[in-house]
Amino acid sequence: MTNLAKKVADAFLFRTYSPEDSLTDQPIYTTGSIVFGGLLRAMIILFITYWAVEKYYLYQFWYFSLFIVWALAIAPAYEQYQNFHKRMEELKEETLCGTCKHFENGSQLCRIYDEHVSINHIPCEGDSWEPK
Repeated sequence: MTNLAKKVADAFLFRTYSPEDSLTDQPIYTTGSIVFGGLLRAMIILFITYWAVEKYYLYQFWYFSLFIVWALAIAPAYEQYQNFHKRMEELKEETLCGTCKHFENGSQLCRIYDEHVSINHIPCEGDSWEPK
């Protein structure tokens, strides 16, 4: 499977890994990948429910599709975002980048060097650090 296909599958399935994976290596999830996965799931679910309503004439039950979208797309995305936010708090406490004004929380990224920050990799090695 190609790298892009693997990333799309990970985003769609909201695959979770141990918190150490995203802190020590390249990030597994960013805010954008969580939103993309939620939108991808919601779109697929809406197409399937539209097809089912049309095929089986379930017009009086169309509102169930809203519950299905919530249960299978929005709620898992929100839970993954909460996990991501906890990991970002840990990263901010454990690295010098967490107190730098160039650190982007939503993408775990250093704005100056345009590289992902992790415990094992600080892009500037502390040379470009500036307090918030």
